[in-house]
Amino acid sequence: MANTYEYKVRDRTGNVVTGQLVGDSESLVLQKLREMGMTPVEVKKAGTGLQFEINLRPGRVKQKQIAVFCRQFATMVNSGLPILRSLAILGDQTESKELAKVLVQTRLDIEGGASLSAAMGKHPKAFNNLFISMVKAGETGGVLDDVLLNLADEIEKEVELKRQIKSAMTYPIVVVCLVVLIMTAMLLFVVPQFKTIYSNLGGELPLPTKVLLMASEAFKKYWYMFLLGVFTFRFFFKRYKKTDKGRVRVDALKIKIPVFGPLFHKVALARFSSTLGMLLRAGVPILQALDNVKDTVDNRVIGLAVEDVKNSVREGESIAKPLGKHKVFPPMIVQMMAVGEETGAVDTMLEKVAEFYNNEVTATVDALTSLIEPLLIAVIGGAVGAAVIALYMPMFNIINIIK
Repeated sequence: MANTYEYKVRDRTGNVVTGQLVGDSESLVLQKLREMGMTPVEVKKAGTGLQFEINLRPGRVKQKQIAVFCRQFATMVNSGLPILRSLAILGDQTESKELAKVLVQTRLDIEGGASLSAAMGKHPKAFNNLFISMVKAGETGGVLDDVLLNLADEIEKEVELKRQIKSAMTYPIVVVCLVVLIMTAMLLFVVPQFKTIYSNLGGELPLPTKVLLMASEAFKKYWYMFLLGVFTFRFFFKRYKKTDKGRVRVDALKIKIPVFGPLFHKVALARFSSTLGMLLRAGVPILQALDNVKDTVDNRVIGLAVEDVKNSVREGESIAKPLGKHKVFPPMIVQMMAVGEETGAVDTMLEKVAEFYNNEVTATVDALTSLIEPLLIAVIGGAVGAAVIALYMPMFNIINIIK
């Protein structure tokens, strides 16, 4: 039975390297390390328990760390430093323990005869399909340093885009949570006090007050049912979203919802344009490029459209014609693609489209940030105000009720 072994070895330059290997026995692991040109210092079976739980998700690395790695790796390759030596240096100096483990294993695989792209492809949680395709194209064309710099630029743009969207979404989420807390406190603690006063006074209560009191009573008695309903809905929604049919419907709804729909649509179009343009510029074949874009665009509706375009291109059609059959792609993208195909500069046109939509996303985020604040203030004021009015409506007739 194969087990995981932790090792500490010295490489050919004398540096101490640590990592993990899977093998049937300690002797076989030692033999494999020696075949890779390593000098074993210590080999032992990996720990169990908590350590095992931590290692269940290896290789998960932040995008910022990947971008920094790309820039440093490109500089070393451009300086003529061997790839193995570069990986060893980067593995030693990176602040990410997970990335360090990935780079050690990548280096060992390369020393075992694998190519750089094939070695990196064994770590999908650190390097996605787009990254592997770009590295493979860079290896084939002898422009690995340029490809790594392009990857670093795109990853940094992606990180900045996510930061902008997160910034735009944080404020409304916090405000909505505050509204829910305020309304919950009113229903649990404030409204019941008014119910006691009204029941002592007698008389007929207005309809809004009755509805609010009934809601307070139901929430006070069955609050756990409300919580259970929320968690149940969330659980089944996430399961439904993981299905092909559910993902398509959710992604279709996401780009059509008011206010935020256009933002999500522009983000997806920017990712489509920049990714496809970068792949074509690196020399990746068009069918492979479209296949990678389909998986990285992060919207199933656009992904299905790209799949249809890929099938049409395989049959000999241009890119622009089948692209125009899908309403999810605006006419501007279709026209730019057509011009790019006529002039032989599709990658340049896609770069311009990506730049346009990135600017549109920035402008939309700024506009939403300015719009959401007064809009949410109005919503909060309306919700709390309606509850307060419903509570105080009987007070207008309290003198008549007392008499």
